[in-house]
Amino acid sequence: MDTTENADEYADESPDSTAAAAAGTGGAPGSDGSEGTAVTAPRPGAAGSGPSATRPAAARPRPAGPRTAAFFDLDKTIIAKSSALAFSRPFYQGGLINRRAVLRSAYAQFVFLVGGADHDQMEKMRQYLSALTRGWNVQQVREIVAETLHNLIDPIIYDEAASLIEQHHAAGRDVVIVSSSGSEVVEPIGALLGADHVIATRLQIEDGCYTGEIEYYAYAENKAAAIRELAEVEGYDLAECYAYSDSSTDLPLLEAVGHPSAVNPDRALRKEALAREWPVLVFDRPVELRRRLPEFSAPSRSVLTAVAVGAALLTAGAVWYATRRRRHLSA
Repeated sequence: MDTTENADEYADESPDSTAAAAAGTGGAPGSDGSEGTAVTAPRPGAAGSGPSATRPAAARPRPAGPRTAAFFDLDKTIIAKSSALAFSRPFYQGGLINRRAVLRSAYAQFVFLVGGADHDQMEKMRQYLSALTRGWNVQQVREIVAETLHNLIDPIIYDEAASLIEQHHAAGRDVVIVSSSGSEVVEPIGALLGADHVIATRLQIEDGCYTGEIEYYAYAENKAAAIRELAEVEGYDLAECYAYSDSSTDLPLLEAVGHPSAVNPDRALRKEALAREWPVLVFDRPVELRRRLPEFSAPSRSVLTAVAVGAALLTAGAVWYATRRRRHLSA
């Protein structure tokens, strides 16, 4: 099985399908489900090649047979930074954190980018962010994210990831973002990218404020369990699904599908991917969606805020239904 060390190597071979060539056998096959038949992605900036965010789900092709999905980790897989730390400056400007917290977040971002985040680092980050958010007003956080989303996130979306998302949608698959970052951050990013579902960490809320406790942590095995529950609700055949991540902590997620790929992998995941002959992809071209797709029309702040609330309710409902159904069948 081929592994790809850099998607740029394939640019000259097929300029219309960068991410498909990069993925090799782990890319997005055709809507008929055949392996290796890549759906051609629109050339960046081509006329009429609107992003998946603007394409109604009903307009997407639905291949015959079981439904399938592509599951994407977020940080260093779709975007070039940690989404949980990217908003530290606007949170500081909004009076939620102090200057020391901004500097600490910047340092954590540096460590994350240089060496990835192992289990211990992720646990420390989880504890730090949980304590940091205690008492924050939920609506204020959502409004800050909606106001600053495009300035912070739009420029750091990997062009290769955006193309791959488009290809999966064109092949009739749902796109699901699965991230350890908080839902208030991940859900608007999902709306920006046209994701069909979002699975993210949920913080406990009382009286409109965060308590500092975590209600659901989308991490490691929890991610795999969540996509299994979603697959049960949506009817996905996981053996025919795809998954992409940069971290060895996401091995359970990658193992849960039939077509896993390592993207910008940390050392441990690279070793596992090579041993298992999984495709190894390198995404290194962050690009603004509005420059990549000039006709792209960004969702308004009110839409992004509403989507964050609505997506949280829909995802919670889906997981509740799957859990209730599983308990009923085992009774």
